[in-house]
Amino acid sequence: MLTRREMVIASAALVVPHAEAWARRGAALKGGIGPSPGFSPGRLKQSVSRWPYRSIPLPDFCKACKEIGLAGIDLLGKDDWPIVAEHGLVATMGYPTARRDFIATGFNDRSNHAMLLKELEETIPLAARAGVPNVIAMFGNRRGKSDDEGLANCVAGLSRIKALAEEHGVTVCVELLNSKVDHADYQGDRTAFGVAVVEAVGSSRVKLLYDIYHMQIMEGDIIRTIRQQRAHIAHFHTGGVPGRHELDDTQELNWRTVAAAIADTGFQGYVAHEFVPSRDPLQSLREAVTTCTV
Repeated sequence: MLTRREMVIASAALVVPHAEAWARRGAALKGGIGPSPGFSPGRLKQSVSRWPYRSIPLPDFCKACKEIGLAGIDLLGKDDWPIVAEHGLVATMGYPTARRDFIATGFNDRSNHAMLLKELEETIPLAARAGVPNVIAMFGNRRGKSDDEGLANCVAGLSRIKALAEEHGVTVCVELLNSKVDHADYQGDRTAFGVAVVEAVGSSRVKLLYDIYHMQIMEGDIIRTIRQQRAHIAHFHTGGVPGRHELDDTQELNWRTVAAAIADTGFQGYVAHEFVPSRDPLQSLREAVTTCTV
């Protein structure tokens, strides 16, 4: 199975086809991004990351997601957005590029800013046209930088994209990842660091992608953090700890309780499942949706 890093390379395309489908989807969602009627039962709009299910052709996966009750599919390159739209789903998080070093090369280094800003400047208007509500970004690897330096660099870079994001109504979601197991040296590995960046940027369109799997590894205290930092979070990812597998009773967290805590905050964004199935993939996904339907 492809890793998420390999998925970044494989899924994001430089050419954007099917403009008509995008326009139709954008028109249908004008005034607010939301799922089609009947999707995502319960109080949360649930989505799923594409990369753990790459073995399933995207059109078939779209049909399965729609039947399961998902509102959309997460972490998609531009070429996949119209396919998802044609199946009545939302591409809930878009990639701005297919760079191999996407995770490690982030806004914490000023020498990256010109490249990162160019990628986002090209992608954000396309995302708005396609009805894609969020575009992902990264803090980047530390590479010897102190937190103060990394934070200042992130604020400087992200502040330069916020006006465009606000103009188009697309949220740049900077992801929190663990540096203990999966992404050694990643600087945005604690909620406090991400919150400090978002607060300093001061935009409704630059927020955190709070990955529960990663933050459970680094910090724990998930529900209290969600309640305290809800204003800074635009998107969630799920994944069981340990192992990043199903959201079942082999995991440290009570996922139904976590889902209820998110819903209780009045969260209106998407909760995207990003676990790697260890059993039948669609059955595992169906069970996760049921667990998080609160």
